Amino acid sequence: MSFTRLYKFLSPLLLSLVLFVVMACSSDKLIPDGKYLLDKVELRSDKKDINTSLLMQYVHQKGNSRWFSLFKIPLGAYAMSGKDSTRWINRTLKKMGEEPVVYDTLQAHLSCEDLRVALQNMGYMNASVDLDKKIRGKKLTAIYNIHPGEPYMIDKFSYDIEDSIVAKVLAPHLLSDHNQPKQFTVSSLDEERKRLTHILNDSGYYRFNKDFIYYTADSTLGRQHVNVTLHLSKYVEGSGSKPTLHPRYIIKDVNFIPGDSTGFHLRKSVLEENTLIEKGKYFSATDLQRTYNSFSRLGAVHYTNINFHEVPHYDSLVIGKSFAYTTSATRYLNADIQISNNKPNTISFQPEGTNTAGDLGAAAILSYQNRNLFRGSEILSLDFRAAFEAIRGLEGYKNSNYEEYDVQARLQFPRFLAPFVTRNFRRRSSATSEVSVGWNLQNRPEFHRRVFSSAWRYHWINSVHHLTYDFDLLDVSYVYMPWISETFKQDYLDNATTRNAILRYNYQDLFILRTGFGLHYSSASHVYRLNVEFAGNLLNGLGSIFDFKRNSQGKRTLFNIAYAQYAKFDFDYTQILRFDERNSLALHGGLGVAFPYGNSTVLPFEKRYFSGGANSVRGWGVRELGPGRFRGVDGRIDFINQTGDMKLDLNAEYRSHLFWKFDGAAFIDAGNIWTLRNYNDQPGGQFRFKDFYKQIAFAYGLGIRLNLDYFVLRLDGGMKAINPAYTNSHEHYALLHPSFKRDFTLHFAVGLPF
Repeated sequence: MSFTRLYKFLSPLLLSLVLFVVMACSSDKLIPDGKYLLDKVELRSDKKDINTSLLMQYVHQKGNSRWFSLFKIPLGAYAMSGKDSTRWINRTLKKMGEEPVVYDTLQAHLSCEDLRVALQNMGYMNASVDLDKKIRGKKLTAIYNIHPGEPYMIDKFSYDIEDSIVAKVLAPHLLSDHNQPKQFTVSSLDEERKRLTHILNDSGYYRFNKDFIYYTADSTLGRQHVNVTLHLSKYVEGSGSKPTLHPRYIIKDVNFIPGDSTGFHLRKSVLEENTLIEKGKYFSATDLQRTYNSFSRLGAVHYTNINFHEVPHYDSLVIGKSFAYTTSATRYLNADIQISNNKPNTISFQPEGTNTAGDLGAAAILSYQNRNLFRGSEILSLDFRAAFEAIRGLEGYKNSNYEEYDVQARLQFPRFLAPFVTRNFRRRSSATSEVSVGWNLQNRPEFHRRVFSSAWRYHWINSVHHLTYDFDLLDVSYVYMPWISETFKQDYLDNATTRNAILRYNYQDLFILRTGFGLHYSSASHVYRLNVEFAGNLLNGLGSIFDFKRNSQGKRTLFNIAYAQYAKFDFDYTQILRFDERNSLALHGGLGVAFPYGNSTVLPFEKRYFSGGANSVRGWGVRELGPGRFRGVDGRIDFINQTGDMKLDLNAEYRSHLFWKFDGAAFIDAGNIWTLRNYNDQPGGQFRFKDFYKQIAFAYGLGIRLNLDYFVLRLDGGMKAINPAYTNSHEHYALLHPSFKRDFTLHFAVGLPF
């Protein structure tokens, strides 16, 4: 499709966009005389080190929202609506749109005051804020000028703790560098209150809260220099009571209470192992939260409720070694842990449609789950999947259908199962262990394949540091090819002129024994993923010792089956830059390298990289890009040839909330795959440092998402911009010579791309 035809295709969309913008610009008719539309809000500061974007939250009134931070489409939709509310189009436009924001002098005054208070909390005690207004017709731009002045500095920080026992408990935790000058901020002082409160709550002080801590400041030293004292007062039971030592609580008894008449579905040892609250220990808020977290991980538990009851003092309690002293302020608590049982068994059926490169089919999954197999909240999952697909475009084959049957069994233990692991480590780590077994049967017109797999894995979470770990201790896969059609053998495997080395390797029996480790970090604006795996090293070592037999290609075999040997490294990073509550920019980069060595010269197909698709360079379909400048020539085997040993993905996506549950996106993607070795069947696919940057593909496009909170439905349309696998200059620089038929690809997916 030529550029002219592309323009005609997009012209209705462009016309609608222009119409909405024009209507937004003509929204003056909605503003009463003597009033102004708040068009824009700006924050300007005298000091460059003040982050004005963080202060925007204290501005009470902001202008109407903009799609992609540019277009006031919601305001335009509202302006298009008529006054007749009985017409559905008017009601719809008003619901989709956004009422104009009329400038309010009172809200502006409150914004100035809140900004000044926020600056004072940051240590700028002499800060001031004034307001400038730029008026153009009926539109007003509000400019808040921030004058922070010089910040106050703390010269000396000291503690005044009235409770002698609390002072001894806190002594090892008090700041040792508190006499070093630092900026006076309310947030840092409040963090110190929270820190000390947390320490005391973990040291038996069940009733302690941060209201017992307050500050005094002495500013007589000189201009903008203060001495700060943290005061921790004694305990007061109630109004009119005398101040006393803070009560320190010891756990007397831990009682388990069933949530219903069916009693406990878990063994007593499992209940105790997941309870961090222990008899004879001081009360700890952290142990309380860890106990909640431990029970929430158990599939057999629906919910947990923990209550504490103060009990009278008694003398027979045995004090553990962790107690250095007791006082008259010591009291005792009973912990009642109520366990509500979950439904033990579930069965589900899930039909689905499939579409592989235009070949339509159907699949169904029958799943069974037992959440408490051995009364220890062990989860047994059984999945049965059957799929059928009609394959088009195959000639010379007796059958044109694809059938797949899959059986997967997984048993998950809610604890770290391994030798030499202490009970305390198992209790305090939120780890799970999993063993899995699977059998996959594939019958295609070209071949029949059977895959047996088994694995032992560990998964654990460090919620404090937002880290997740995955460790595949042992993962075994056996690929068996019982039948390959004569047509396929003749065309690609045996014919001396057309046989494909990569294809041939992936249609032989293969044994894979691998170990892998994964690390995942996630915060509000950053996500890191690192995965490393090695295969074949153990078998290669055993093969050298016991002299394993070699096949006709010189590869060592186990049970007459060659085993794969490779190393694979993947790193992935995503950063989210938020401009306001409706607009953000997502930046993503991914790099993967896999290298076959030793007993392998080619990576197994499942471990090879591909490019293109809904989560990669979206101007290309799945497995349609690369490697390098290689161009697919045979649609029947390009799914093998268009794979590589190295992958690069670079993405930038501007996300904007549109209306209701719909979000929009504009994106630019770049990337490709390469081979590390030079394969004759993939000319131009090898990675070369001096040439790889010339082979990076670029794409751009728009997307729309339906955000249903628990999942996101995504439709992205991508256009090729720079195509490394070109036959002419127009195809190479598709951005300058667009062809809708040649360059456009539509992707439907579930979830965000990164």
